[in-house]
Amino acid sequence: MKLEISLFRFDYKSDYLPYYTKNFIKIKNEKTLQDILNTINDEAPFEYRNTDHFLLVVNGYHTTTATAISELVEDFGTDLTIEPISIRRAHTDLCINDADFQERLKVLAEFVDEEDIKKYNEYKIYFYASNTINYEYDYIGDAILLLAYDLIQKDNSKEKDILEALKEYECGAQFHTNLKNRVFNFDNKIENKIETIREKLKLIKPIKEQNLFLDKKNSIDFGTFEDDYKIKHNFEDFNLAYFSGLEKDVQTLQLLESLNAKIINTPSMHTDLALQTFHVNSDFSIKLASTVMLDAFDNSADLLVVDCENLFYLFDSNRKAMQKVSGREIILPVIHKNELQKLVSGEHEAVKPQLKKHVIDPEII
Repeated sequence: MKLEISLFRFDYKSDYLPYYTKNFIKIKNEKTLQDILNTINDEAPFEYRNTDHFLLVVNGYHTTTATAISELVEDFGTDLTIEPISIRRAHTDLCINDADFQERLKVLAEFVDEEDIKKYNEYKIYFYASNTINYEYDYIGDAILLLAYDLIQKDNSKEKDILEALKEYECGAQFHTNLKNRVFNFDNKIENKIETIREKLKLIKPIKEQNLFLDKKNSIDFGTFEDDYKIKHNFEDFNLAYFSGLEKDVQTLQLLESLNAKIINTPSMHTDLALQTFHVNSDFSIKLASTVMLDAFDNSADLLVVDCENLFYLFDSNRKAMQKVSGREIILPVIHKNELQKLVSGEHEAVKPQLKKHVIDPEII
């Protein structure tokens, strides 16, 4: 097996921008990502740490050098891009300056001992894996939320004081975004611990109970999705972006796979929009939503496809709010999967009244 590896390179002393070197590795005895780095380093030295617990990013997923090559190839193929755990904090090649991570420990400094600090350092991957930190640099960090969970489990008599310390931090747990599509082989128990802390802070409200309308309240009956549809229009020459969020919808995937449209698939199409805290932090969700819309638009999408009503209303009904936070026009039409299915089936007249109710009518009939 032969790997094609793009390796991130950067020297803060001399480089203005990072660059990537191409490395072609024919697998012999290499078993882990660490072995691969060692092989590359033998031929062209670069900065990294020769340890199984060194953190980095492979094809957009945060992981460690202990990860097996076979697992990476199974998920990503043989073309791999290796980057530091944080490009923004890059120091030299794959090594970073983690002062921001260490600084956050001050939030709970009065509650921790040496063992707790050791545990906190084990959570570093979750601090940098969070998508939130790409938008809010001062975010408290998921590592602190996990440490808070551990501290309360160890001594629940300190729960009130620990939660109060979290509340006092301005960019706190209300900015958390799910780590599921950010960490390779992610353990959902990590997310459950963070959600427990957010529940204790009384930050969470079910999405179905959220009022997602900031600009214009709109109500559309999207009807039902007919599973026995026949394709009369295959959307050839269309570029469709599908925002799935954390979970892909089987009906939507099968519908898109049956078309001849080009599917725009970028990392933002699989992100969490922090909708459980929309009632206390709507500006943040709108900022995330605007990124999705602009990412799809900038990649030449003709339509953004969504698979649930809440997402449709978030994207279509809050365009003024998204334009305000992004500084750009938000003109990409949004379409619900049920509407798309009817258009594919040739039921144009049935769906036309619904499309006219959109803030931006797709105007494709």
